[in-house]
Amino acid sequence: MAVSRRRLLVLGALLTGAPLAAWPQADSRPRRIGFFYFGSRQSATETGRYAAFLQGMREAGYGEGKQFVVEARFADGDGGRYAAMAAELLRSKVDVIVSTSTSMHRVMQQATSTVPIVITVSPDPVKEGLAASLSHPGGNITGMASSNAELSRKYLEMLLDALPSLSRIYVLFTTTNRTHADQLKNVRAAAAKAGVTVQALDVPKERDIDGAFADIARARPDAALILADSVFIQHTHKLAALALKQRLPTMYGISEFPEAGGLMSYGPDIRDNYRRAARYVVQILKGAKPADLPIEQPSKFELVINLKTAKAIGVEIPKSMLFRADRVIE
Repeated sequence: MAVSRRRLLVLGALLTGAPLAAWPQADSRPRRIGFFYFGSRQSATETGRYAAFLQGMREAGYGEGKQFVVEARFADGDGGRYAAMAAELLRSKVDVIVSTSTSMHRVMQQATSTVPIVITVSPDPVKEGLAASLSHPGGNITGMASSNAELSRKYLEMLLDALPSLSRIYVLFTTTNRTHADQLKNVRAAAAKAGVTVQALDVPKERDIDGAFADIARARPDAALILADSVFIQHTHKLAALALKQRLPTMYGISEFPEAGGLMSYGPDIRDNYRRAARYVVQILKGAKPADLPIEQPSKFELVINLKTAKAIGVEIPKSMLFRADRVIE
């Protein structure tokens, strides 16, 4: 009499004392992962973030189409669509959702308290109300923090290292980003100590970018600092092109900006956050609870300098700064 493979596995498990859960399941299926991205599909591809997440899944032994399938939703920068798209993802019966911006995290948090959510960026998950603590999140959200407000002091330090005569800067921020108020406060404090004047410009929407740079063109500051936000990340090439046109030195918090033609950045490797977020997804698929998975903070911050841009705008980066840079784009 023929014996099915499933029965042989069950019999073997009983004889060896191994738990049945350790054996392949007869009804195994690709797990469904929601990928909820704030920008366009193109921007997710150009920045390498989506590819980094898939790389992380492969490194964990999970092949797309075999062990998992992705339900991707791209909001194209329209925050008004977040709630409807979150509802779509939940209707598609995903096992876990990868969320990619602070405003998206909050929408997902309101949409479900049961489906696990893995975040890829968050300056302060506790202050933002996403977790009870970093070590024990306590709810259905875990994943990767991205930086903290104190890091913004380093932006000014880096600008002063590159531009010793710096006396006046513009800071582009958004009032809709809850963390920008603290970052701006720290920039102002560091600037006051260094004798640097700060002018802040609120840029809540993509349509406001041109107006902000028109203001900058009239004021002609020594440099600009652009705080990381989904509004800016979606338009890295536009921001870099506008800064280059004005021969304006720019500092950013993520490396996608100098890669697009901005002058320099200092901060965590966000692409690596996406890759490491895959480890959280895999742990959850294997049965771990988000409440018990500590939120990971960046351990490495990288200085990236676009030397080609520096030459184009007439800025000579000190050799000592180039020497300590993690990457120099030439």
